[in-house]
Amino acid sequence: MGRARGTRPRRVWLWRWRRSPLRRRSDVAEAWLLLVTLVLTLLAGTVAGLAAAGAVDRSLAERRAESRTAPAVLTQDADDALPSPVTEDGSGDGRVWVKVRWTAPDGTGRTGRAEAGPGDEEGHVVTVWTDDAGRLVPEPPGEADARFQTVMAGLTVAAATGGTVVIGGWLVRSRIRRRRSEEWEAEWRRVEPSWRRRMKG
Repeated sequence: MGRARGTRPRRVWLWRWRRSPLRRRSDVAEAWLLLVTLVLTLLAGTVAGLAAAGAVDRSLAERRAESRTAPAVLTQDADDALPSPVTEDGSGDGRVWVKVRWTAPDGTGRTGRAEAGPGDEEGHVVTVWTDDAGRLVPEPPGEADARFQTVMAGLTVAAATGGTVVIGGWLVRSRIRRRRSEEWEAEWRRVEPSWRRRMKG
């Protein structure tokens, strides 16, 4: 009994792994390629993501370990200082870059610029971050920010690595499919003359 009109053919899953007279060597190669690509995407993405997250976490931990706070004294009024850069939403927070003086761990005096609130006057004390040598450094990220940066770094690298593997697998699969199409065309050229003779007869 024939298939009812309008019904779609049943999809056969994993047909490349089943024995069939129509299955070609290229079909088996494509099946293995898909499997290897899937495994490598998951494995390489996971390993690269964890490695990147670990590297970022260690880097941030080193920054926190090597940074310390120090009191710094304003050597000018905030009204005479440079404004801080605007924030991402285009608005400033009112803080300004002021000349300050602080003492390094070795006891020597240092000078530089640090942020202070608007209206702060000369002699006002602010807190700055320094390294082991007493040089000014940016404030290290807090625990929540560090965790966010670590997770985002891991996810970004994992996605990029997995995507690279997928693209590589897709390129190889395209070559396999092109080769299979060429084989089909070559076989059809051999079979077509006899097929046409039988149709005419």
